[in-house]
Amino acid sequence: MKKELVKNGVHTYTAADQYVPPEEKEVREHVDWFMGLKLGFMMHWAPGCQLGTLESWPLSDGDASWSRADVDWTDEETFKEQYRNANKTFNPVKFRPDKWAQLAEECGFKYLLFTTKHHDGFCMFDTQTTDYKITDPSCPFHTSLYADITRSLYDEFRKRGMAISVYFSKPDWHSDAYWHHAFGPAPTRNVNYSIKEEPQLWDRFVDYTHRQLEELGTRYGKIDCLWLDGGWVNKDNLDQDIRLGEIVEKLRKGPQPHLIVCDRTVGGIYENIVTPEKQVPEEPLFIPWETCTTVGEKFSFHYTDTFKSGRELVHLLLDVVSKGGNLALNLAPQPDGELPGRAVASLRDMGRWLRMHGEGIYETVIAEPFFERNIKYTKKGKTIYAFYLYEDYASLPLRVHLTVPDKISRVRLMRTGQDIPFEQIENKIILDTETAVRNTAFYADCFILE
Repeated sequence: MKKELVKNGVHTYTAADQYVPPEEKEVREHVDWFMGLKLGFMMHWAPGCQLGTLESWPLSDGDASWSRADVDWTDEETFKEQYRNANKTFNPVKFRPDKWAQLAEECGFKYLLFTTKHHDGFCMFDTQTTDYKITDPSCPFHTSLYADITRSLYDEFRKRGMAISVYFSKPDWHSDAYWHHAFGPAPTRNVNYSIKEEPQLWDRFVDYTHRQLEELGTRYGKIDCLWLDGGWVNKDNLDQDIRLGEIVEKLRKGPQPHLIVCDRTVGGIYENIVTPEKQVPEEPLFIPWETCTTVGEKFSFHYTDTFKSGRELVHLLLDVVSKGGNLALNLAPQPDGELPGRAVASLRDMGRWLRMHGEGIYETVIAEPFFERNIKYTKKGKTIYAFYLYEDYASLPLRVHLTVPDKISRVRLMRTGQDIPFEQIENKIILDTETAVRNTAFYADCFILE
């Protein structure tokens, strides 16, 4: 029996033993560099956010049982029409890409993962393939200086030295070459016709998809990662082969020779990074991987969403990094173009912690024993970083026990720079923290072991 790739909108992830390293030297090196960035700012945003429901999924009748819980003001067909027409009222006049980029930098993010197109098919970039886009006159925002939202964000984030990861949905429920009207309502999230019986129609969809990917890969500057969502669109599922290799190789032979590709859950040579969704693996993964999860409860904007605290975000980041991964942390903007204030406060808390402790996060790799009790380990060169995680209102105990692989000559507390006395017996060390400057529950302390 085939494993279900997506359940209730959440993707599974490819097993580590099925990972295929990229053959191209430039791509391998870029993957290694990208995995050193550790923290990405992920954003789901499109006109449908005005309705405060899940993104795209309520349009799929086959996913109605779980995706339409918030749709309680009208019937399903009216809702779908309202969602599809949300572009006609979308006018996020408070959108300031420079402020978003400044916030991201202050909060410690190193790359942007922005939804250029979700499954609903609405393009947040100036594509020439469809009028269903942010820059079309049907959208009030088309007159804005920042109308091409994708370009505006890429430009501002690059100015601050951040990398660009391009979220793009392979399925497109607005395209008549994917859900074709002649074949009636689409019963599932998949294509609603037989590709074997309608090969020309599928070829039209493949061409449409390739043209959009080529636009993003040639007209929007350097992109570091092509992050493809909708893992059910693959050749082993109803012959939904978008011939990804053709467009990827075209971009790699052209302006993006370093291009990392993340064809989620599909496996093979174009899944250069594996992406657990809303979960962190229980054990370290010794392949390139990135957890994508949320600051709140949802990936899309909800008026009633609740948000993680700064402490929870720091502990989440440490959990991911100690197991060898990156964290793509999603925050959905409001319909007016601002970011939810309570979520921003938590991100700023995380940023303050990272400004003091980022040395033990960025450009590190995993270090045995990886994690134990409330301690998380990372490494850079021969230097080991041991993070002691605090619960609410906790502080350092008088003794801290750590596990190390080699002889340690010096231990410092990163927060203060002071040397910490210690005793080592084989691979165990005991830190004498009695004289350490106490910490009033600042999420986590870090010991530098040399």
